[in-house]
Amino acid sequence: MKLSGWQWFVVSSLLLVATAPAETRPQYGGVLRIATRIAPSSLDPTDATQSDTIARRNVLRLMFDTLVTLDDRGRLQPALAISWRAEPGNQRWQFWLRPGITFQDGSLVTPEAVAASLRVANPNWTVVAATDSVMIQTGAADADITSELTLPRNAIVKRGPGGAFVGAGAFRVTSWQPGKFIALATREDYWAGRAFVDAIEIELGKSQRDQLIELDLDKIQIAEVAPDQTRRLAEDGRHVMNSAPIELMAVVFAREPQSSDETKLRDVLALSIDRASIRSGVLQDTGEASGSILPDWISGYAFLFPTNREITRAQEERSEIQRAPALTLGYDSDDGLARLVAERLALNARDAGVTVQTAPSNKTEIRIARVTVASVNSSVALTGSAAALGLAAPTFRGGSIDDVYQAEIRLLRIKRVIPLFQLPVAYAVSPAVHNWNIGRDGSWHLADVWVGKTP
Repeated sequence: MKLSGWQWFVVSSLLLVATAPAETRPQYGGVLRIATRIAPSSLDPTDATQSDTIARRNVLRLMFDTLVTLDDRGRLQPALAISWRAEPGNQRWQFWLRPGITFQDGSLVTPEAVAASLRVANPNWTVVAATDSVMIQTGAADADITSELTLPRNAIVKRGPGGAFVGAGAFRVTSWQPGKFIALATREDYWAGRAFVDAIEIELGKSQRDQLIELDLDKIQIAEVAPDQTRRLAEDGRHVMNSAPIELMAVVFAREPQSSDETKLRDVLALSIDRASIRSGVLQDTGEASGSILPDWISGYAFLFPTNREITRAQEERSEIQRAPALTLGYDSDDGLARLVAERLALNARDAGVTVQTAPSNKTEIRIARVTVASVNSSVALTGSAAALGLAAPTFRGGSIDDVYQAEIRLLRIKRVIPLFQLPVAYAVSPAVHNWNIGRDGSWHLADVWVGKTP
């Protein structure tokens, strides 16, 4: 029998898999060991006292699933819900649940359980369980409710006795030491298929320096890398993976300006910043200089916001200010990168005739803030970033990206934020880890990850 071209391709591919060395083929079993800087005291996705970081989101995603998810391009994908629809006006939504899904304790994920979870996360919503679906009604039209449901706080959680939190995710908790350690076991009955690894162990509260030491000693296999260290580590031969720029670094003011001189002083500070030099010297060419709150890969319009230094204009505007008090720029005392950036900003400001002192404190009137983008959906992302920066919620006058652009202009116009850079998250990966992959938003893709022997 003569085989067609595509049949020969299939046969040859199967032969390659069959004859490939065992070590290069995916293997079930093993423990994936990860370390992270975060030290959460709670596994409750709705706990607003816990910092919203990529690391926390990734840990929660291991245990808890949402009704829907977003892919790297912001397209909705089914998860615990297989379909959904909105009634006219986008105020009432119905989500049909995937049948036969169970929580990690073996109980069914019922419409009643889903409704109870969503009510806790969104007390302003009316959530009603139906036979095979849940109905969500909001107080106003909300075209982005599906994207909001992808946020970790909207993960479906069963709250058990003693403060236990049970999810429907791919892994179940076997050991939990708040702020120190969490161990997870793979679920054999996970609706999307069993992961290759048997377990995941995560060390919490580890500095990035300690993480790299443990990676060298083969105590862990995945370590976080600071943005300014990625190029050096890659040049040293380490396998480093970066997300798209997903974290905003910005100068944030505690209040709006109270006078025209104060407004002009903030303009002078913004015009004096040499982002290109800081990116080259401090960030080692990592990330992107930014004049916008959202990164360009999400919004598509970030390039419209200027980032170039205009020192002559800054000096001219400074000469128009009668009295310019010294400014104190604070930063997180545990954030070495923020300290270096703050010191460079102080030097830039001095060139424009403005005195800026730096301080290792987040209690100052002006501070360096780092905010993780909440979603790859632009309007949800801008709303989340505004809240994290302490700004009023943006107003959208429609559903287009131009409406998001105009909303961001209005946020920046009040002179409380000077965007600086959009930074990626990065990981150093042991050679023993195969198929490790991260999304553009820094999310871990663990379904195909498997652990072999360290060469």
